[in-house]
This record gives sequence, structure tokens and C-alpha cells, in this order.
Amino acid sequence: MSARDFLFELGTEELPPRSLASMSAALAESIAQALDAAGIPHGKVRRFASPRRLAVLIERCAQHQPDRRIERRGPPQSNSYDAHGAPTQAALAFAKSCGVAVADLELLATDKGAWLVFRGVERGAETVSMLGAIVNRAIASLPVAKRMRWGNGAVEFVRPAHWVVVMFGTEVVACEVLSLRSGRITFGHRFHAPRPIVLKTPKAYEGALKRAKVIADFDKRRELIRSSVCAAAASLGGRALIEPALLDEVTALVEWPVPIAGRFEERFLALPREVVIATVQDHQRYFPIEDAHGRLNGGFVTVANIASRDPSVVRAGNERVVRPRLSDAAFFWDQDRKVPLTEHAAGLAGVTFQAQLGSYAQKTTRVAALALWIGAKIGAGGGLGRAAQLSKADLMTAMVGEFPELQGTMGRYYAAAAGEDPEVAAALEQQYLPRFAGDVLPPSKLGQTLALADRIDTLVGIFAIDAKPTGTKDPFGLRRAALGVLRILLETPLDLDLVDMLAFSAAAQPGARAGTAAEVYAFIIERLRGLLAERAAGATVEMIEAVLAVLPRSPVDVAARLEALRDFLAMPDAAALTAANKRIGNILKKSSPAPDRKVDAERRVADAERRLYADMRDLAPRVAHAIAARRYGEALSLMLGLRSGIDAFFEDVMVMDENVELRHNRLALLRELQALIGGVADLARLPG
Repeated sequence: MSARDFLFELGTEELPPRSLASMSAALAESIAQALDAAGIPHGKVRRFASPRRLAVLIERCAQHQPDRRIERRGPPQSNSYDAHGAPTQAALAFAKSCGVAVADLELLATDKGAWLVFRGVERGAETVSMLGAIVNRAIASLPVAKRMRWGNGAVEFVRPAHWVVVMFGTEVVACEVLSLRSGRITFGHRFHAPRPIVLKTPKAYEGALKRAKVIADFDKRRELIRSSVCAAAASLGGRALIEPALLDEVTALVEWPVPIAGRFEERFLALPREVVIATVQDHQRYFPIEDAHGRLNGGFVTVANIASRDPSVVRAGNERVVRPRLSDAAFFWDQDRKVPLTEHAAGLAGVTFQAQLGSYAQKTTRVAALALWIGAKIGAGGGLGRAAQLSKADLMTAMVGEFPELQGTMGRYYAAAAGEDPEVAAALEQQYLPRFAGDVLPPSKLGQTLALADRIDTLVGIFAIDAKPTGTKDPFGLRRAALGVLRILLETPLDLDLVDMLAFSAAAQPGARAGTAAEVYAFIIERLRGLLAERAAGATVEMIEAVLAVLPRSPVDVAARLEALRDFLAMPDAAALTAANKRIGNILKKSSPAPDRKVDAERRVADAERRLYADMRDLAPRVAHAIAARRYGEALSLMLGLRSGIDAFFEDVMVMDENVELRHNRLALLRELQALIGGVADLARLPG
């Protein structure tokens, strides 16, 4: 089957840098999936993205869909010919609908009779006829948060579009995208190569743009920036600090990257390291440089989008821009330290956390109470009250007002500068850990306590006012907060009663609704399901559900039960016990005894019945003792001793006896047995 390369490029105004990579990936995936769905074979899918373009090149696309064999069944043979053997109207109409004569039809014989049948080959549609619709659907489905209009048109996209290239081999695919007619003309660098570029083939695309000062491949441009920034940093005697997110953003901002190394005054190195990095990296999009000892050396590397004839002018301009930023930071640093942290904390009374939940001062009071409750259970130490009191004080500082990402970090610096206990100072920063997925956890008990109390208060408070997350909307970051709580509890680990902790917090919330704590518990457990499915080796979804069904109160307890259940199910006799438990559950679903019905020892008339009851009475206290001590593996193993008694019971005893009293007594026995077997996990949730 002959094939051609396919190229689609959309040229625009500068695209949002933080979403460029995701839009590029989505565009390539959407087009490739559409080709696959249409059954069009193709080769490698390449994607290109720069500030002014999104493009996809797909190698060796088949020129048409594969031919498809078709078979259509017509009228029965008995209705297809008259007494003289001539075709009936039904046969003629069917043949006409297939585009053939009756004589060209075949006969399909089955055990239910014979029918006329048409067999043929349907020619696959030409690929070129589908490409316009494919790219338009792909553009329409891009993950764009906010679209805009431009000019007098009604079309919408994230940025105004200026040109469209749609080529299949050497030919232009005639179509319209965002009200622009397709063509073969693209454009290079806005300043270095502004003239139109006529493409002859899709394969010429990348090379033509490179000659026009555009590195179109996002990944290649990213690696070029990384290596050139490292080289520029080495020229200043240091190593560049390259955050992946910043590298991606810079890659999305330039088409022809040119590294420029610069310096700022040494006096600014007296500022906290994080302040300098936040100024240089987050606000200016420069890469800071550190020396061999891990200290900032006053150097930075910026990446320009143009090769200047006089790089020294560009360097001086960037040094001039960063100087007032660092001067402001130095001013904030000096002024903030003149005010005691307790005075900063007092100002929280005038800052609203949430209208219905009060000020940050009120939140601090709730967090402090919960932190003291948690701290007493885990031995957090005597500095907890002070740490809780100062936990949000740095929100009132000028530095955090300018650099919100430094909350907690500046609290630590200001507390240390004021002579606070080092553990208290450290906890002010640790309360925000983990900040993101995979981040480190707070290492100290003080930090862990504050981190838990702050997140729990936010979770319960927002649920109390019925502002819980919906769909993709989570303005208070409650999903992230719940995962942070779980990670601290599981990985530290801290064996805390989550139910009690949520209830304590709910009691302190203004106007909390009944059931708020239960809602938050369910929300956190839903996150726990995902976390365990991702991390618990060898644990199935059914195992996780079996453990959660018994409503454990501690995530650490959940993990312990799950590990024991996984090991138990690997034992030879485990399957028989789970099958028996499932059988018991099925019986009780159909006919359950009264809730207050107890087993009457006098009505155990069958030997197997008496034996099973005796085994249960013997095992129950031992199982209960093992569960109380959280020796869940031992508890499950003990229950294997019931297997022979259960087998004999179901073989010799008629549960649904005609005698009502006997029947109810045996059902009560099974209910008691079910409770005993389900002490660690609800085995009925397991398959088989």
C-alpha cells in the first residue's frame, strides 16, 4: 500500500508557555488516534511546538483506508424466484441496492434455510479526504482553559491564528482551519527570518525551520537549552540550578535559544538562599548558579530568543532588571525582621481565611487546639503551642506578600533570626510539607503535627460549609491536602485514629453540620483507595475493598490489615475459607435472623452443628486477642482451623430447616460465624 508523509502546522501569536507542551502532546495524540480509528496505517508520529506554532508530522500514512470485505444478506431463496425460476421483485430490488445483477448474487445455505447474499469488496476511502476533518476535530478538542476571538471572525482559539499548513506528500490538502485556508507556507523566526518559507514536502519541515532560526522540536530545543545553560554556568565557575518546570517554561518561550551569563551584586548573597532563587528563578526566569560547595555565587544564566550582535548589551539589560528585584527583597528582609513574629501573628485577625470560617487568626486557634490534641498522642514535645501560635505569622510579612511561594520558609528564617527554638522555627516550614506529589515529608514530630492539623482543619472546615470539590474544581486543594495527610500518616508512620481526629476538628468549626466528619472520612478513604492501589505490591482492588469494608479508623491499620490479607490469601486453604464465607453471606442475604437473635445452645441438635459452635467458641477469644494486638496474620491463620467444621456443617446440616426455631438458630450461628471470619477484612468482597 502506497504511503505519504502528513504534516499539519498551525501558526499563531505567542502561545501560553506553561501549557504549550501539553497542547502539543494532545494534538499529536488526537490526530494519531483519529487515523487509527479510521484504520489508516502510519509510521512514526512526531510533534513540534514553539512559541508561535503547533505541528504534527506523521510518517508513511497510507493513501487510503484498507479495502474491506462486505457481506449483505438478502431475501430468503424461497422468496427470490417465482414458479418459473424468474427473479422476484424482492430479489431484483436487493440486487439493485448492491449495484449488481441477480445473477451475480450468491446463495448462503444454513441449517435454518437459504438466502441470497452479496459478497464484495468496499474500497477504502482516500486518506486525503479525511484529513481536514481530523485536524479540525483535533484543534477543537485541545485542552485550552480559555479561548479568545480576534478580528471580525467568530472562530475561537487560545491565541489568534495566522497560517495553516496541511500537506499530504507533496500536495496541499484543501481545507479550512480556524477560518484559514490551508497551504504550504510557514514562517521562521520573527526577527531572524521573517520571510515566508515554501515547503515542498513534510520531511523538509524541520530542516527548513532550523535554517530559519527555529528549533521546532520541543524536546531537542529543551535539551539544547539545558546543555548550553550548563556550559554558560561553567564559564562563571559554577553549576546551574535547573528546575524541570522552569526549563520547560523557558523552552516554550524561545525558538532560537541563546544563553547569556550574567551576575548580580555580591551583597545580595546575604539574603536567604530561597529568596535569591525565588527572585532570579521564579520571577525573572533565570537559572541561578551555585559553586562547588553548593553556595550561590552571584551568577545566573538567562536564555534569549535572539542572537544579538552585541551580547554584552543583552547581559547588561538582564543584570539591570534583576537588581531592583533583589533590592526590594533585601528591603523586605530588613523591614520584616524589625517586627516580632508575634506582632505579625496578631495581624492575622484582619485577614480572612474564608468568609464563613473566619480569619486566619481563628483558623490558627483551631489548628493550635487540634495540634495539641495530636501532639499529646505522638509525643510532639513542649514547643508545639509556640509553633502553632506562630504557624501563619509569616503570611503578614512583606516578603511573603511579594513571594507567596516562600510561606513557611520565611517563617523559619524570621523565627530563627528572632531567637526562637530551632525545632519551632523548623516546624514553621515543615507544616507545608509535602507541597506536591513526591515531595519530602516533615521530618520532625512538631512539623508532622502542624502539617496534619493545618490540613485536617482546612478539609473539615471547607466540607462543613459544603464547598467540597466538584469535578475538576478544587479551589482549596482538598485532594492534595487529603493525600498529604495520608502520606504523613502512612510513611512516617503515625498510627492515629482518623475518625477521632476528624470529629475533634469538626466540633471546633463554626456552624459545622452533622455528618461533616463522616463526609471528610469518606473523602480521605477514597484517596486512600487510589494510594494503596498504586503502592501496595500484590494487593488487588478486591483486597483493598475487603479491608476498607470493616471501617478501620487508622490508615496505618488499613495498611497492616491489607498486608496480612495478601499474605493469608497466598496460603493453600485460604480460598476454601473465603468461598465458605461467601456462601454464608449469600444465605444470610436471602434470610437473615432477627438482629437481637442469639445462638441457643439447647437447639444445636446436629453433631456438625455442635462441633462448629464449639470450634467458634474456642477460637473467638484468641482471634479477638490477636486482632486487638494487630497481629492480623495470626488472626487469619487461626480462622483456618474452622474449615473442616464449616465443611461438615454444610454437608450434614440443613440450615433452612422446616422447624422455624431450628432455622433461626442456625442462621444466628452463621451470622456469628460471619462476624468472626470478617474481623480482619470482609472476605465476601474477594472473588471466587
